[in-house]
Amino acid sequence: MQIVIASGKGGVGKSTVTASLLYLLKDEYRLIAVDADAEAPNLGLLLGVTEWEEEREHIGAKIARINTETCIRCGICQMRCPYECIYVDDEGNYVVNELTCEGCNVCGLVCPVPGTITLEQVRSGVIRRAITKYGFPIISAQLDVGRPESGKLVTEEKEWAKQIMKEQNLEHMIVDSAAGIGCQVIASVGGADVAILIAEPTPASLSDVQRVYKVVQHFHEPAYLIINKADINPGFMKLREWAEQEGIPILGEIPYDSAIPKSMSMLRPFIEAFPESKASQAIREIAEAIKQEIIK
Repeated sequence: MQIVIASGKGGVGKSTVTASLLYLLKDEYRLIAVDADAEAPNLGLLLGVTEWEEEREHIGAKIARINTETCIRCGICQMRCPYECIYVDDEGNYVVNELTCEGCNVCGLVCPVPGTITLEQVRSGVIRRAITKYGFPIISAQLDVGRPESGKLVTEEKEWAKQIMKEQNLEHMIVDSAAGIGCQVIASVGGADVAILIAEPTPASLSDVQRVYKVVQHFHEPAYLIINKADINPGFMKLREWAEQEGIPILGEIPYDSAIPKSMSMLRPFIEAFPESKASQAIREIAEAIKQEIIK
């Protein structure tokens, strides 16, 4: 199976819960983990990855280049650039800011000197592979600053993971999605067999998980819910009411536990670092529910 774990809102504990679930499932199933947050990858840190065994560059973004030898310095490109990424350097040359250029080619279309402004492909980021200290492989990606194509990076991650699954006869792919509902999340959710949503009982988290649930619905995937920090807002019942109205089964609830931030500082899954904590007891029950209700 391909299981995606998503939240909509950042900071609700998605990666920490994912790391502990992987730790609990690793001995019974042949797994591969995918960190699908190319803008802020951290699942590898929680799983003890210190070095990456293989890296692949992703080339796909485009930026404009101005040939200073043929440029007549008319300034039309600077005036028409919708992203205001063309400036004049100390020598009077018109130069493109590579961090803000979107490769739209407006500058090339308005330039009166043909061939002076061209689009060139550049690196968008890197995709990496490693074996975690727990013995299962992980695929991660890191987007370069200011580059687009985060969704394509995630798609390539998943394709590489599928290849490894086939070569090593692995059973399940666990995808740790990014926050939000952008390209990375769409690429993470697309093609999955089931989505596990993580939310906390707050209005902001409810609003965001409702939005990411619409993405899940678009792909016609079954969804389950984990409520993290379940006791931080005892009077807030709207999250549970929403799940009931939508027919989303709740796999379990994890109480707020100071063991979780401590385990993060130790770069270890909290189930391993503090196995007797309240959160660890809850995540064990959730892992059993995943085995019984999803994997089987």
